[in-house]
Amino acid sequence: MLIASLVVALTLGPLPAAAPAPELAVLKAGLGMCSADFTVKLEDGTPVYGATVHVRVRYGALSVKRADLEVGTNSNGQARIEGLPAKGKALAFDIQKDGKRGTAAQILSQTCEARHEVTLK
Repeated sequence: MLIASLVVALTLGPLPAAAPAPELAVLKAGLGMCSADFTVKLEDGTPVYGATVHVRVRYGALSVKRADLEVGTNSNGQARIEGLPAKGKALAFDIQKDGKRGTAAQILSQTCEARHEVTLK
């Protein structure tokens, strides 16, 4: 029986490797330790590739400093923004692709590491 298994293994060769997971699109803002993860889908549940996630971050004393951040989603509809400031104004994320839009919000002082599931309509 051992010989039969060995013959089958040698005849078939190595098993094909599973397809690698798509690389997660990550934007590193470098403004702090908070983050926001996004999963973007259409109304039928299909993940959206290449959707743009945009946010304007206001930070610093009296929220005078500003940074516009943008990242695109991968083929699984996922993206991540790292390095958001722990203090500052609430963030309003605008997600869009091909005329369809969605929004998400994050209050950094309450939720430093957020996960957003957004449906484009």
